Amino acid sequence: MDFHFDTKAVRFPRKTKEDTVSKVKPIYQTSAFVFEDLDELESFYEGKKDYLYTRVSNPNTDDLGMGVADLEGAPKGLATSSGLSAILAGVLSVVKAGDHIVACEDLYGGTYSLFEAELPDFGIEVSFVDFTKKEEVENAIRSNTKLLYTESVTNPLLRVENLTMLSELGQKHELVTMVDNTFATPYLLQPYRSGIDLVVHSATKYIGGHSDVTAGVLVGREDLLAKAKAKVINLGANLSPFEAWLGCRGLKTMSVRMERHVRNAAFLADELKGVEGIKNVYYPEYVSERGNGAMVSIELEESTDVKTFFKSLGWVKIIPTLAGLDTTVSYPIGTSHRTIPESTRQKLGITKQLVRISVGIENGNDIVAAFKQAVEKSL
Repeated sequence: MDFHFDTKAVRFPRKTKEDTVSKVKPIYQTSAFVFEDLDELESFYEGKKDYLYTRVSNPNTDDLGMGVADLEGAPKGLATSSGLSAILAGVLSVVKAGDHIVACEDLYGGTYSLFEAELPDFGIEVSFVDFTKKEEVENAIRSNTKLLYTESVTNPLLRVENLTMLSELGQKHELVTMVDNTFATPYLLQPYRSGIDLVVHSATKYIGGHSDVTAGVLVGREDLLAKAKAKVINLGANLSPFEAWLGCRGLKTMSVRMERHVRNAAFLADELKGVEGIKNVYYPEYVSERGNGAMVSIELEESTDVKTFFKSLGWVKIIPTLAGLDTTVSYPIGTSHRTIPESTRQKLGITKQLVRISVGIENGNDIVAAFKQAVEKSL
């Protein structure tokens, strides 16, 4: 047809030959997909066509979910708008009003707020207990308990969870187990292979890896992932195609990035031990054969001025998150764990002197020098 200008402007040629194959998957930056007729439309609902509407599914978001699932050894994966929405989708695939969750007490602050402030409005109860004590976990289990929830490496004090114990408790009491594997990443740990039912990631962190994407991924049992996907669709917690594409790009380099992150973190933790002005250095002793993670936390001595320390870090940035290419620091009681009651923070050891370090991929000696001079200036 010989369209008018306005129509031509909208309908400029966009078809490509079927044999045109891009080396990198294109970004399907579209809100919906086209159907030739009503029969083809109906084929979507019959499971014969994959895509209808991006809130429901999209090639890029599917790639991210399944890419992480493959690395975790899980059969299914689902990408969402953030790590917290992935947690919510996983939780709601298991529990409903009247149900109960047992969670570790040393959780990331955002998860704690979700469990403490929001889930009760859904009629869901949560008990926070010490997961280092098996008997406390078992004693917290009730007749209406459905889920055991923890983190593979906890935030911010880097306790390594006993996943074997958790899996055994889940099987013994017929409970679903769910683990946040953000800090360890599939590079170090694959909880699904240890018998955990659901594994969640803030893909904003090491999966994306470049501090330019906000996303979450949930992987695990197929029956639970089907329920979680329905929650994501109905609650509008879907991820945009472009951010999914960025997440996939980051996933491809995660292994080489993590190798450097982990090596630098181990070096920094070792070099900061015994430094005047530092009371404690928190770094896991054993996470996996590949290393112990990219996070280090330090507790400064009371005589070390925290504000001066942060001001003296030079090129090391202060940010409320983690896992970019560059080394950064955060202040847990002022950001990630701000909403946790002070009494709980004190019990866990999250004090006003605690600093969380996300170790980057720069030269390790430069990283060490930045922290040592900041501590020295703060004495």
